[in-house]
Amino acid sequence: MQGIRRKVVYVGLYELIAVAITSTGLSAGSDSGLQHASVAAVASSAIAVVWNLVYNALFERWEARQTVRGRGFLRRAAHAIGFEIGFIFMLVPLFAWWLDIGWWHALVLDLGLSVFFLVYTFAFNLAFDKLFGLPLSAQ
Repeated sequence: MQGIRRKVVYVGLYELIAVAITSTGLSAGSDSGLQHASVAAVASSAIAVVWNLVYNALFERWEARQTVRGRGFLRRAAHAIGFEIGFIFMLVPLFAWWLDIGWWHALVLDLGLSVFFLVYTFAFNLAFDKLFGLPLSAQ
């Protein structure tokens, strides 16, 4: 599977799983009810979808120019870390405002989720590529 279809399936599966897990984590980490935290999880998912499309397009454009093909450990780790750093700058203000917590608390909460998502992103990408094959940029 290639092109836009691959991207839509990737983002849909990734975010569906992520919202379920993130709702619980945000609720536990902020003393907010699950319903209130779920709104933050859905909002962060929507932000993630847009960021994911932009970030992956830029990453694949860079990747296509590389002489070494494939996606080894270092390339996968760089991909996940780069995504999460950009995402932190978007989510901390959202969490502070919506969950009515301080900026420091929002940062700590987001960093905890980021650690989880580093592992989740790596594992999800590995599984996704095994199930659907590598994109043309990595072949």
